[in-house]
Amino acid sequence: MNKRVVFHLVSYMTFVIGIAIMGCAGVSYYYHEALNIQMSLLYSGIITVACAAVLGLLTRCEINLSRRDGFGIVTFGWLFATIFGSLPYILSGIIPHPVSAMFETMSGFTTTGASILSDLEAIPRGIHFWRALTHWFGGMGVLVLCVAILPFLGVGGMQIYRAEMPGPSKDRLTPRIATTAKLLWGVYALLTLIETLLLKFVGKMGWFDSFCHAFGTMATGGFSTRSASVGAFDSVAVDIIIIAFMFLAGINFSLHYHALTGKPGRYFRDPEFRFYFVFLACASLFITFNIWFDGFASFGRCFRDATFTATSIMTTTGFCTADFDQWPNASRLLLVVMMFIGGCAGSTGGGMKVVRVFIMFKKMVRELKQFMRPSAVIQLKLGGKPVGQEIVSHISAFFAIFMLIFAIGTFIMTFFTPDLETAATSVIATLGNIGPGLNAIGATQNYSAISPLGQGILTVFMLLGRLELYTVLILFLPSFWKR
Repeated sequence: MNKRVVFHLVSYMTFVIGIAIMGCAGVSYYYHEALNIQMSLLYSGIITVACAAVLGLLTRCEINLSRRDGFGIVTFGWLFATIFGSLPYILSGIIPHPVSAMFETMSGFTTTGASILSDLEAIPRGIHFWRALTHWFGGMGVLVLCVAILPFLGVGGMQIYRAEMPGPSKDRLTPRIATTAKLLWGVYALLTLIETLLLKFVGKMGWFDSFCHAFGTMATGGFSTRSASVGAFDSVAVDIIIIAFMFLAGINFSLHYHALTGKPGRYFRDPEFRFYFVFLACASLFITFNIWFDGFASFGRCFRDATFTATSIMTTTGFCTADFDQWPNASRLLLVVMMFIGGCAGSTGGGMKVVRVFIMFKKMVRELKQFMRPSAVIQLKLGGKPVGQEIVSHISAFFAIFMLIFAIGTFIMTFFTPDLETAATSVIATLGNIGPGLNAIGATQNYSAISPLGQGILTVFMLLGRLELYTVLILFLPSFWKR
């Protein structure tokens, strides 16, 4: 790994983070908040920009990226973003403990939405806006944004794009990766703007709440400005708008681009989208009837809460309108299964990704058929096209590593949580970038009861989940550091 190249490019990303923090100081000033809050945001931004400038000057060099450099840039870039992004929390005194501040920041950038903050209504708006911005930057990837806006990254931008974008396949909309990054960020920004306007004028939120919840929705993050999350607004219009945009955020963004360019039929021709749509619809209906028969509420209210929660959990957004921890065990178990599945490849959602689960399901069916007819040649296909054995092996290895990390993580977290259910769901909720879990970290709870050491461990799981394991784990191989 070329360390000078890696840290030089990380300095540009750090500079973008610093400018964004200073912008939040402007938001705090606009709302006439306490001077210490304004100055803590301003000083955080200045420190970040200054450190970025010094790092950039010390590492100036000719930029020529290898695949190995791409992995290093993404992993160290996210670590630097988390370290400097935690400064507003620490300097303002909102979260004085550095590890807890990094937990909150990593949760924002990885769009996990797990929080240690309780009384959100008492949090200054400048800090709230920074929380929302960490979601929005992290959703499509702050480094992919750098690829889009920094023309000199066009040569090696593919290495960053491959390492940061989620999913087993990286769709290139155009031959130039910088142009692809611009198009994806353009679609992302357009959908965010549309949702903001709908929340403001149809959902009747204020501008501030509209922006913060639109950022959280399109990034599938889940940070809200209210302690009761979206449920605090108790609005049918708000619920419908957020359900719709959570659903869109869980779809491969290349499909949105094709739809906007006059090819909406690409949605239903995509096998991953069909599986995502059908599974989410069936899960929503199952939960609706399950909680309705259990006497939770009227059928209409059950349908509304079940659809919202199922969409929120499967897209790994984490917004809440109901305490799903009080629902029957069958519904709770289904929600945990959906945490593992997550959104589509190329979406802002977390989890293992729908396409991986779909391919593993088809592989299982193929193995059963092969067992009955050992001499038959049965090819695994997706959407009528054969899936290469290399891709199947890669996905199988991903599943094995994901489940191994989940099992080890659950064991470790039993030392920091009151029960096994909390331990297991804290791991999948952070590794899958979902946010809420069950029991002590359920829909009405947060992660403040977990010790800073436990929060530090979960912070690592968030990074592993957002960068899909390999990008981070490869740094622990001795061969990665050899010339």
